[in-house]
Parts: sequence; C-alpha cells; structure tokens
Amino acid sequence: MLRIAYDPIYAHPLPKGHRFPMLKYELIPAQLIHEGIITQANLFSPEPSQEEIILWTHDENYWHQLRDLTLPPKEQRRIGFPLSAQLVERETRIAKGTIDGCHFAFDHGIAFNVAGGTHHAGTNWGEGFCLLNDQAISANYLLHNNLSSSILIIDLDVHQGNGTAQIFENEPRVFTFSMHGANNFPYRKERSDLDIPLPDGTSDKEYLDIVKQTLPKLIAQQKPDFIFYLSGVDVLATDKLGKLSLSKEACKERDRFVLEQCHKHQIPVQVSMGGGYSTDIRAIVDAHCNTYRLAHDLYF
Repeated sequence: MLRIAYDPIYAHPLPKGHRFPMLKYELIPAQLIHEGIITQANLFSPEPSQEEIILWTHDENYWHQLRDLTLPPKEQRRIGFPLSAQLVERETRIAKGTIDGCHFAFDHGIAFNVAGGTHHAGTNWGEGFCLLNDQAISANYLLHNNLSSSILIIDLDVHQGNGTAQIFENEPRVFTFSMHGANNFPYRKERSDLDIPLPDGTSDKEYLDIVKQTLPKLIAQQKPDFIFYLSGVDVLATDKLGKLSLSKEACKERDRFVLEQCHKHQIPVQVSMGGGYSTDIRAIVDAHCNTYRLAHDLYF
C-alpha cells in the first residue's frame, strides 16, 4: 500500500502572505483521490515528533527557543515568518511523518510526505521557511536505532540542501547529494558530499543527462541501504523562483529515473516533496502528483 503522511495542519497555520504556495498540501491528496490513485486509507496523520528525537539532530538551545517561542527576531527573519505554536507543531508533525514514512518504506519500498523537504534548517538555525530538517531528523533516527548503516540523501530541489549538508558534514554514514541552481538561494552554500551547481536556464537534456550519469555511480559507490529523496518541482521553467528551464515532462522523467533506481536496487526510499512556486497552482500540483503516479505504477 502506498502510504502518505498528510495532516491538515500542514497548510493552515501559515501567515497570510505564505498561504498560496502551501495550498498544494491540501490539493495534492485531493487530486490523487479524485483520480482514484489513492483513497483516504493511504493517508496517515502523524503525531508531533518527540523532543528526544529532534535533539539527535538539532541543537538543544535552538530547539528550546523554537519550542518556547523565544527565538530572536533576527533569527525569525532568517526563517521568513514569525514563530507561532502552530508553526512549531507543524514542523514537528512533518518530521514525524517522515520518520513514520521510513518504516512504511521498509515494508512497502516507498513512502511519501506531502510536506517535508525542510532542507535549509541546520543544526542550530532555521532558514528559508524551514524550522526543523525532517529528512535529517529521520536519517539520524534510522542511525540511532540501527535501522540503517549507509544512507544516501538525493536532493533535487532547485535550492541547495545547505542545512542537510551542514548537519551531516562529519557523518560518514550519510552521503549528501544536492543538485541545484548555482545562482539561487541560499547564497551562502554549505558543502555537501556532492554538489552539482547548475547555471541559470539549464534545459531538459542537460539536467537529465547529469542525473542519469550521476545517480547510478553514487548508488554503486555508496551502496546505501536507505534513500531519502527530496523531489522539489521548483526546477520547472514556470517556477517564479527557480531560474532553470525544465518542462513538466522532464521533471517527471527525473522522478521516474530516481524511483526506478531505488526500485531496481531494492533500496527503500522516503520521498518529501520540497519546493514549488509556479504562478499557476495547477502546475505545481500536477508536477508533484506525477511523482505519486509514477510510484503507484512502479511499486503497486
């Protein structure tokens, strides 16, 4: 069964100016249900993550400032919106959804989080609308519980996974791969184990050639027993923040190739959706839904 973490709180506690792009968190499952790809039985609502688990990844003082809503204004501005109890709860639920998705991926090969991909959050900072790093928290959860010994994080969002890179800079059991816009946010990059910065206007063929040349080699070299995939659709030419020139078809082919590699090598994969900021919400939702459609056809 395809299992998908979804909670209404993912979409609702955000400040007014940020609600439009977050509508996708409601529209994606609604569209998949409409198409008959999933039913309500495929969706699960995660609980908040336990504090102990969060602290395996994030600095205690930083977490306490989030939890107690005492983060300094300057740090809140770096995140991009003011703190609220609902926002913090939202992030803890997203993190738990990704953790739960790992268990479902062990059972079914793949699992999704409608939200997630909060890859700009580092050990002791939040940034770019990210407070807690869901895939990093989940990777450390797997390591701490001896559920994995070699993890590959594939980050194909248009923005570098700087927080993820920083968190695992001294952790040899986690290999971080980020392919992103060279001239895009964050403007101060961290060092992933493999960074592939792309020039503005990168086309379908250029992009797909790099993915198809790189990923099989990484899997062969690293021999991961678990993969996290951040499948941002802000690589689209229609994305107002992306600066790349990918078509929806190329984005779908990217996802097909990544998922086929995971399936072929029988490596469990947890997928978080990442960014998408096209002006037309339908373009965002359809591009994200393609990832679920592919997973449904390939795994089920």
